[in-house]
Amino acid sequence: MTTRRAALEEICCRFDVAILYAFGSRAKEALVWLDDPSLVMPPGPSDLDIGVKALPAVRWTLKEQIDLAQALEDFFGVHRVDLVSLTGANPFLAANIIRGERLYVANQYVADEYDLYVLRRAGDLVPFERERIAQIIGER
Repeated sequence: MTTRRAALEEICCRFDVAILYAFGSRAKEALVWLDDPSLVMPPGPSDLDIGVKALPAVRWTLKEQIDLAQALEDFFGVHRVDLVSLTGANPFLAANIIRGERLYVANQYVADEYDLYVLRRAGDLVPFERERIAQIIGER
């Protein structure tokens, strides 16, 4: 385990994070930076999008979410982390998040099962989402 991975694990354990994903335009960059100690994470023009799932029976307060986002900003050395809690995200955003890069997991099996759950939930709702969009744009 790299020093950076160990430091990320410490942050995740401190905040009771079960799974942490990077998604969006800087996801791959975050993954490469995490595993290569010779790299520096450039501040970049865009924020770093992070999706998190808490351990079972943990409910973060707003302050805890802000503290987690700040800890991740300091860790990655970026100006801003957009933190999204998977339990509060809509099914399609959650599916997009898990398609990103999984940077930390407390339990691999549980994380894999959760990914499948998110994909099934989004898949089950696709017909309803298509209908909703059709109504918005006036096709029906």
